[in-house]
Amino acid sequence: MNPQEFLEKVKTLREEALAAFASAASADELEGARVRYLGSKGALGETSRLMGKLDKQERPEAGKALNELREMISSAFAGAGERLASAPEDGEMLDVTLPGRRVPVGSTHLITRTSREICAIFEKMGLTITEGPEVETDYYNFEALNFPKDHPSRDMQQSLFLEEGLLLRTHTSGVQIRTMEKTRPPVWIVVPGKTYRRDDDLTHSPMFNQIEGLVVDRGITMADLKGVLSEFARKFFSESTKIRLRPSFFPFTEPSAEVDIACVSCGGRGCRICKGSGWLEVLGCGMVDPALYAYVGYEREDVSGFAFGIGVDRMAMLKYRLDYIGRFYSGDTRCLRQFPG
Repeated sequence: MNPQEFLEKVKTLREEALAAFASAASADELEGARVRYLGSKGALGETSRLMGKLDKQERPEAGKALNELREMISSAFAGAGERLASAPEDGEMLDVTLPGRRVPVGSTHLITRTSREICAIFEKMGLTITEGPEVETDYYNFEALNFPKDHPSRDMQQSLFLEEGLLLRTHTSGVQIRTMEKTRPPVWIVVPGKTYRRDDDLTHSPMFNQIEGLVVDRGITMADLKGVLSEFARKFFSESTKIRLRPSFFPFTEPSAEVDIACVSCGGRGCRICKGSGWLEVLGCGMVDPALYAYVGYEREDVSGFAFGIGVDRMAMLKYRLDYIGRFYSGDTRCLRQFPG
């Protein structure tokens, strides 16, 4: 065999192999073509053995042509495999008129949505959104809010201290003092933000969201506080929602109250959710303790005010009927996809 005959055989083999792989219509046909051309006893192996009939000086050029043929056939085999893998299965029709697959689009998280809704309700009542730092000093988080250093009410806060005199804020109430330091009355603010406490169970999380409200002006009374919170409950839950105030204690308000709403599940008749009482506790509130005014330079005889604190996570749980606060933070989107928006 001379070199020209060998190269002609390589050319013929290349054309046959490429045609066979291109026309393979099934995995079985493709495998048959692979064995026929690339198998240990296939045509490529037989052609390779013909190089022994060439003179020694003729073999380099023949070997180069054979290597190029092997790479070309192997590439054709791989391409045919990808083509068959992406092709519709037998009997499956490809409808080219169908719309393309939609790329999933995210939505606003329930906590963010709830916080924005609450703030929007209070904005319509004239309050302005204000924010403050999440890492707070002992002074703004406790002392200026009438928490003496040795007072047992500090234990209820379950604080997460970073270092002496510095902690992750346990409430957004510190922004009350920061705002009043810079602003003369009237002060009408609502303060959303993250807060932190050593608390973790079905209805509590170490990190939770709170909205603090503060109104300081002339002639503010407890009746104003109840009116604002009643209007909020009607706008957030339903127009028929009723509230009640129960005496309570907070260091920075006097008098203080817990606010309950008629159970959103049974309407006040009594059920498992409200433990038969017909009421659900939703927030704390009270008239601003005049002792706070000394820290910000207000004359206690000239002004009065009220404050309230709302747990956003709890409000979201009630509104969307969730039984476990961890669903907001688990990363399981199945829960959140139930409430698109």
